[in-house]
Amino acid sequence: MTFPVAQKYNIQIGPITQANFNWLEAKNYAGWVLFADENTAELCLPRIEEFLPEDTPVIVVPEGELNKNLETCQDMWEDLFSAGVGRRWCAICLGGGVLEDMAGFVSSTYKRGIDFLQIPTTLLSMVDSSVGGKLGIDFNNVKNSIGVFNDPIGVWIDPAFLQTLPAREVRSGYGEIIKHGLIADREQWNQLKTITDLTAVDWQTIIPASVNVKREIVLEDPFEKGLRKALNFGHTIGHAIESYWLETDHRLFHGEAIAAGMIMEAWLSTQLDELTEEDLTEISNYCLAVYGHQNVPEEAFPELLALMQQDKKNEDHRINFTLLSAPGKARVNATAEGELILAAIRYYNQLA
Repeated sequence: MTFPVAQKYNIQIGPITQANFNWLEAKNYAGWVLFADENTAELCLPRIEEFLPEDTPVIVVPEGELNKNLETCQDMWEDLFSAGVGRRWCAICLGGGVLEDMAGFVSSTYKRGIDFLQIPTTLLSMVDSSVGGKLGIDFNNVKNSIGVFNDPIGVWIDPAFLQTLPAREVRSGYGEIIKHGLIADREQWNQLKTITDLTAVDWQTIIPASVNVKREIVLEDPFEKGLRKALNFGHTIGHAIESYWLETDHRLFHGEAIAAGMIMEAWLSTQLDELTEEDLTEISNYCLAVYGHQNVPEEAFPELLALMQQDKKNEDHRINFTLLSAPGKARVNATAEGELILAAIRYYNQLA
C-alpha cells in the first residue's frame, strides 16, 4: 500500500523487499549510509541486510531518549565525516522515533543537508514520527526544542518489525493511534475502544487508517501554522509529564505520558469546549485500562507548568492546547490558565 504524502516522498506500508532498494538504487546516489541504534542494529538490520551493498557504512547510535541530544549528534556528524559521506549520499534511518528524529536532523544539517530515508521499526514511529518531516533533539530539558522541518525521500513501514518489540513499546505507540482517532476519525475511535488485547491486533489494517489521519493533516498544514496543531492533543501536559520523569526511575514512555495527557486535556475540553461528561468518562476509562495510572505529585506542579510554558506551540506566553469538541473533532489554539491546568491534573490523580 502506498500513500502519496507530499511531492517529495511516499509512504509505503507492507513488506520491505528488493524492489524497495531497486527504487533507491535508481536514484543514483554516490553512496548510502545507514543509521541504527543498538537495538535495531541487532534485531532489525538482519531483515534488510541482504539488500544493502557490502560496503555500506553502518553508524550505530546509543538508544533511548536520554541520548537524543547535541552530544550524540556531534558523534554522528563525526562518523559521517569518517565514513567519507558526501552531499550526494543518502542516509537510511532504521529505528524508532528517537533515532528518526536525530538521524533526520543530523542528515538535514550535515554539509547543509543530504537526503534521508525513514524505515520506522516501532509502532510509535510508524504512525507518528516518520510522517510529516519534523526532526529534532531535546535541549535544556525540553523535548524537541532544537530542530528543523525536512521531508525524507520515502518512508517504508513494514509491520513485521513490530515482532521485535517488547509489549510496553507497542503499547506506547498505540497512544498515538488513539490520539489520531480522537482528533479526526470518530469511526476509528469507535473501533479502537473495543480493543482489549494489543497482541491480537491486525496492525496491517490499523496502521494505514492512523497514518492517513496524519497524512491528511500534514498535507494541509506542513509547517504547523494551524490545523497540524491538532496532532498535539494530549501533548501539552503529556510532554511536560514525560520530561519531568525523563531522568528518574519512574520514567514514562512517550505513549504512556500522552495517554495521561489525553485524559487531562479531555477534562479541559469539558470545561472549555463541548466535550460531554460521557465522552470524558469513556476516554478516561479506556486510557486507564490500556496504560494504568501514574500519580502526579503536587510538588511537581510548579515544574510542570514551567515546562508547559516552554512548549513550542505557545503564543504570547499563554499555554496552548488542542481540545476536543467531540471524539473525531478537534479545536486548535485553545488556552487555559494555570489553575485550570492544575485542576485537570488533579482530575487525573483522583481516577487512581
